Amino acid sequence: MVELLSPAGNFIALTAALKNGSDAVYIGVEGCNLRAHANNFSLTDLERAVQIAHDHHSRVYLCTNTLMKNPDLQYLEKILPVIAELGVDALIVSDLGALELARENQLEAHFSVQGNISNSKAMHTLKKLGAERVILSRELSLREIQDLSKDSPLEIEIFIHGAQCMAISGRCFLSNHLYQKNANCGECIQPCRYSWKLESEEGKSLILNNDQQDLSHFISPRDLCMIEYIPQLMEAQVDAFKIEGRARGADYVGEVTRVYREAIDTYIKGDWIFKEEWLDDLSQVFNRGFDQGFYFQKPYLTSTHPQSRYVKKDVGEVVNYFPQVKAAEIRLWDQLELNDEIIIQGPTTGSINQKVESMQIQGSPISKASRGENIGLKVEDRVRNHDLVYKKVKRRFPS
Repeated sequence: MVELLSPAGNFIALTAALKNGSDAVYIGVEGCNLRAHANNFSLTDLERAVQIAHDHHSRVYLCTNTLMKNPDLQYLEKILPVIAELGVDALIVSDLGALELARENQLEAHFSVQGNISNSKAMHTLKKLGAERVILSRELSLREIQDLSKDSPLEIEIFIHGAQCMAISGRCFLSNHLYQKNANCGECIQPCRYSWKLESEEGKSLILNNDQQDLSHFISPRDLCMIEYIPQLMEAQVDAFKIEGRARGADYVGEVTRVYREAIDTYIKGDWIFKEEWLDDLSQVFNRGFDQGFYFQKPYLTSTHPQSRYVKKDVGEVVNYFPQVKAAEIRLWDQLELNDEIIIQGPTTGSINQKVESMQIQGSPISKASRGENIGLKVEDRVRNHDLVYKKVKRRFPS
């Protein structure tokens, strides 16, 4: 059974991943991971996060994969005994010193994609140094991954969905060069996602391909999406499929996890048929268009702008839930109508998607509610006070 590994930047995303079938989650702790601008977990939060995941029979991997200078390593050394005591299942590391510290604290170590591990000799060396898993380089093809998985001394993890970086396995210096924000220390502000203009020394704009398309995002690759190739990935005999996205919302985490869980389970049951609805569902949450990365060829498709067909509009919050009738009382600060698609999110609730099929005010059915009103809304899954309610609004694409 391959492990489905999902990202979690906060408790809402954590719950969304677990409720949608993740076998493990990876999270960041303040000060030691490559998503410094995401909502990372504090050491105080970490105990609760581990308990929630273990209650769902899922594992927790902690990202400590930044570039480590002496002060960084000293900080990690100080907090690792606490991390080990809290029951974290593994550390994700990219530094040999951090790998040694993990071993000293009897913590399982997974060597990060930042290490750009691409050959068997390196894997055997990591095994001697105490690693138990390697996240293989993103630049490997499926055939190369298959070759490495035969007689591998380590568990193998690969990325199957999410953002791709313009640099080798994410080791980029563009943000540091332009804005003095070091991507390798978790500070990347993603200038590769901006619109750029490329000119020759003679001042002429360069055309990089034959179809004359707009290349203003030519250093921003499309997102990886391997949902159509689950059989090939399963047959590669790797141990874990990883979804990228610790900086993305809980609706993204929940929906992507759900789709890949269903696809993996369909294959395992022996009745694999690719469902177009899977791709359609993935396209509805945040993405930059889809590509297959290096799995079959060198990637050539560049992104233009976010491609999800919907955006979230904050419209209200839950003030009560009545489990006997499976209904929630919602306080609105924007209008809501029957048949609107909504998302309800909260730390314990996770992320729930549903259509507005029944609304009431003081027991009377309504078809439309306005700002400032409290409504009764039919909700099958339990929600909690202060959960936020979002309406899915069709995105307007640039012309």
